[in-house]
Amino acid sequence: MAQKPSIPKGTRDFSPAEMARRNYIFDTIRSVFKLYGYQQIETPAMENLSTLMGKYGEEGDKLLFKILNSGNYLAGVDPSLLNEEKFTKLTTQISEKGLRYDLTVPFARFVVQHRNDIQMPFRRFQIQPVWRADRPQKGRYREFYQCDADVVGSDSLVNEVELLQLIDEVFRRLGVRITIKLNNRKVLAGIAELIGAPDKMIDITVAIDKIDKIGIEKVNEELADRGLSAESIAALRPILEIDGTVEQRLAQLESLLATSETGTLGVKELREVVDGTLALGLNAELDLDVSLARGLNYYTGTIIEVKARDFAIGSITGGGRYDNLTGVFGMPGISGVGISFGADRIYDVLNGLDLYPEELRAGSKVMFVNFGGAETLASLKAVKALRAAGISCELYPDAVKMKKQMAYANSSMIPYVAIIGESEAADGTVTLKNMVEGTQETVKLADAIEKLR
Repeated sequence: MAQKPSIPKGTRDFSPAEMARRNYIFDTIRSVFKLYGYQQIETPAMENLSTLMGKYGEEGDKLLFKILNSGNYLAGVDPSLLNEEKFTKLTTQISEKGLRYDLTVPFARFVVQHRNDIQMPFRRFQIQPVWRADRPQKGRYREFYQCDADVVGSDSLVNEVELLQLIDEVFRRLGVRITIKLNNRKVLAGIAELIGAPDKMIDITVAIDKIDKIGIEKVNEELADRGLSAESIAALRPILEIDGTVEQRLAQLESLLATSETGTLGVKELREVVDGTLALGLNAELDLDVSLARGLNYYTGTIIEVKARDFAIGSITGGGRYDNLTGVFGMPGISGVGISFGADRIYDVLNGLDLYPEELRAGSKVMFVNFGGAETLASLKAVKALRAAGISCELYPDAVKMKKQMAYANSSMIPYVAIIGESEAADGTVTLKNMVEGTQETVKLADAIEKLR
């Protein structure tokens, strides 16, 4: 007996009904990107590993899917590398490419590679899948879509304010209530100075980024494992537990970090972004979260994370400021800021809250019954006329029993069935049956088109 086919863990198939829902999300996000003046690009699914490695931190590098070189990939490999202890060196010899981990690093590569063809500041959006060799769980997949918007070539914090407005508009259209969390990487650097561990900045951010997942006690254990002293860990905890309104938290941070030049600058940047955002107004709830770190190493300023308020799931959007990401590709000094919508998690949220428009349920608005012969030709002509008018419709392909055709329309959630029998074909009419209300009427084809519009 043949083995039942399957797909890799952490990936999913999507039916037509599911794709209609996903495209609703993509189309909503894309329309807002365009509204804010972003231009679309695409980059390859795979990049050279030299482009990807070292951009996401040690943990990110481990989650990269590597692609074996084509042909005999072991040809010329030193046999002594074929043991577990030397797998890292072996990987560099047998794999030159990897699946992209996110869209930001490929975008940085794109900017440098096409520097003579783009105008700064450059506003781009990108909607494509990414891959991470993560442990699959609820809301976390190995293959998922990101919808990114970035501005490069501008240091202005107006970009951050605009991106927060963009986020707010996307989720307003989708009907999802959200909390937008903010922090600043310079604030985290100032905190590291304050607790006497400036050299442990990366270790601190990687650990505290997990507070929501594993809790403060486990984070403290990880910080100790990463070499922080008990005194530094004890000094860090009350800072991470700063409470109050956004303004009160800003004031507390301003006081705490007064002796740190970097930390003070971070608070100043946060205040400018917060003040600009609140002045414009926001449907979302705005929160200042000192523990927000976002583990990616390339962030240097503002950090953004979005959570759904009515559905338990991880971050559904994130992003931040990166001052020199293009520097690793030989183009230093180009600042950028961007956000990424996690389309797959947003899909899960909309499914859980049932927030999709009713009209997404059907692919076609009308199905024509097939009687065969001359009636089929008359129906095909009517189908062509409806499609020319922008009405989605189809003709049942086989002249089978009416009961079977109607069952198909029902199961496909098609709201109207059109009937062109011998009499309708003779006088140029069509009988329209409303499948929801159970009513029907016979009208001229032109009138049917107007009604269906």
